[in-house]
Amino acid sequence: MADVLLYTSLFIIWLMLFYHMFLMHGGYLYSLKHKKLEKEWTDEPVELPTVSILIPAHNEDVVIEQTIQSMIALRYDKTKLEVIVINDNSSDNTGHIADLYAAKHPFVKVVHTKPPNIGKGKSGALNQGLKHATGEVVVVYDADNTPEPDAVYYLALGIAKDKKAGAVVGKFRVTNAKQNLLTRLINVETLTFQWLAQAGRWYWFKMTTIPGTNFAIRRSILQQLGGWDEKALSEDTELSFRVYNLGYYIRFFPSAVTWEQEPETLKVWWKQRTRWARGNEYVIFKYLFSPMKNRTVTFDLFYFLFTYILFFSGIILSHGIFVSNLIFDLELSIGPISIALLITGFLLFVTEALIALSMEKGQLTFKNTLVVVFMYFTYSQLWVALVAYATVLEIRRVVFKQEVKWYKTQRFKQNT
Repeated sequence: MADVLLYTSLFIIWLMLFYHMFLMHGGYLYSLKHKKLEKEWTDEPVELPTVSILIPAHNEDVVIEQTIQSMIALRYDKTKLEVIVINDNSSDNTGHIADLYAAKHPFVKVVHTKPPNIGKGKSGALNQGLKHATGEVVVVYDADNTPEPDAVYYLALGIAKDKKAGAVVGKFRVTNAKQNLLTRLINVETLTFQWLAQAGRWYWFKMTTIPGTNFAIRRSILQQLGGWDEKALSEDTELSFRVYNLGYYIRFFPSAVTWEQEPETLKVWWKQRTRWARGNEYVIFKYLFSPMKNRTVTFDLFYFLFTYILFFSGIILSHGIFVSNLIFDLELSIGPISIALLITGFLLFVTEALIALSMEKGQLTFKNTLVVVFMYFTYSQLWVALVAYATVLEIRRVVFKQEVKWYKTQRFKQNT
């Protein structure tokens, strides 16, 4: 019986990794054709829409000034642009800093949230900002983001050129990637996610997921949907499902690049990723038994379900059997097949990450290759414990009908 369970768990793990390789292949093919599309779109004149940039900010005085400066440096017609900083119940100098820039630049505005609409998390702040937005397109940036000068231009260009796109998603890079080992691991993770899950799914299925930052969405869609779900900890994933349900798709357009700060300590990383995991589980069970008008998004819902339930269970099961076998003799007959599955899984993981790194200039290095190998045995295994912890918290929230509490990721002052 133990053999059957072990082989089953290894097969589930291997199957997911194989599917990821399929997605990465699509991401690589998309990276080859994207530049051609970018040139075609930029060479053909088009009327660009008016844009409202929303920046939710709660106690962000460490990073908000640099973020606003990057907005001022955007190469976009300022008569068609408004930057709205939502100062959400900050107790530091966030609001004061934003007000100083608003006094100097007419296209910069500050919304100071007021009771009872304060401290409800990112979704609540975005909904308050949306009330003041006048642009045809809404762009969202986190308060630690420094988009490249042409980022908003490319997002708006994608919306203008593709009428079927309800939203356009850009690419984000890690500004503090070399800070320590943790940020190096996160850097590999983010690059792999974008070229595998975002570009790969777009290439094969015309599907991608709205991230928390660096995306554009038609304001008419947000108004039709009633804004962001304030109960969702992963407001971006939740919004994606509703956009697809309206009959639109979400385009991945990596020409739009922003740089963002990632957690520099394990404690901050754990809290942030726990929120992400709980948010994704909320989305899974919110839509699992709801009628979905879009078949493709139904497939994606089951992908999330597979990742957080089956794949997670497969890892827990295989780890449990191996540990139990160290204590009790389970009479496992670990033969060539199981060993081959283990080795194949490791090689697929490493190959996927290295392909992603190869698509970013200067990232495929010997040091990053060592980081990838280390990542498989440490960082990836830590994800298992994190999902287990997040699942317990979500079950407790549902059973005891607890109120959702938003955790704002701690920022770190950067050396200039």
